[in-house]
Amino acid sequence: MGTVDGHDGAALDGDRWRDAGDRIETLLESSSVGGAAARERAEQLVREVADLYGAGLERIVGMLDDAAIERLAGDDLIASLLLVHGLHPHDVTTRVRAALDSVRPYLGSHGGDVELRGIEDGVVRLEFAGSCRSCPSSAVTLELAVEDAVRAAAPEITAIEVVAAEPASGSKVIAAESLFSRVHAQQQGSWIAVPELDEIGPGEVGGFAVAGVAVLACRVGDELFVYRDRCAACGDSMAGAALHRRLGFPVGDAVLRCPSCGAHFDAVHAGARVDGDGHLEPLPVLVRSGELSVAIPAEVAG
Repeated sequence: MGTVDGHDGAALDGDRWRDAGDRIETLLESSSVGGAAARERAEQLVREVADLYGAGLERIVGMLDDAAIERLAGDDLIASLLLVHGLHPHDVTTRVRAALDSVRPYLGSHGGDVELRGIEDGVVRLEFAGSCRSCPSSAVTLELAVEDAVRAAAPEITAIEVVAAEPASGSKVIAAESLFSRVHAQQQGSWIAVPELDEIGPGEVGGFAVAGVAVLACRVGDELFVYRDRCAACGDSMAGAALHRRLGFPVGDAVLRCPSCGAHFDAVHAGARVDGDGHLEPLPVLVRSGELSVAIPAEVAG
């Protein structure tokens, strides 16, 4: 199994610039020790430097064609700088829609989807659809994926709200207002870069240790799915599991068989058990800053 700590190379660089705002605020707070005047001077210094770099960035953007600007906007760090200085080529609605498109494959693995219902006064209104709304364990990881993607694309938004969808007859659905509160009531998890996931080919299964958590990853066609490495039936590791297609099912069907107890889980649809109750614990996997990354919820890592 590979070991990934999320603290080397590109992952470290990504963590550094994402935390830059917190570091700047900490430095400004320390300036307050010298009194109000000292803090004002520090804030003015930050503004002057930001304005200088902003003016230079505006000139650079003015020299580029649309294709080059689009490439710049595709980089998380550069996109954030373009947003700060009002130079991003896309409005907030376009950016939020693109963010939702980026997580749809993951939502689809839960048999669900998400739609943008509007953005007003900085509040993004979303509606979840499909079976993902009725799965409590999926709700936490879905929130991690959706909120992280939306806030990265549109940092200027102030809140994300989930509007209620009509439940199917007889179904048990998570209340819309509680979907996002499930994670907010506990510590947020962390996105960890796992470049080794790129090495998994179609039909292959691999085990990794991510931030001290054992995970199982598999690729079905072009799609990558990641689960916590723990059988929902017997509690043992799924190490050694292989992908199988069920007899009579179409191409694209894929189940994981627990080597210990023989329980079968649908690898494509949230790890649902196909020969009993329960399901594997899915973990979001997205491309962040150009690298495949896995979200490890705090209660799992802890």
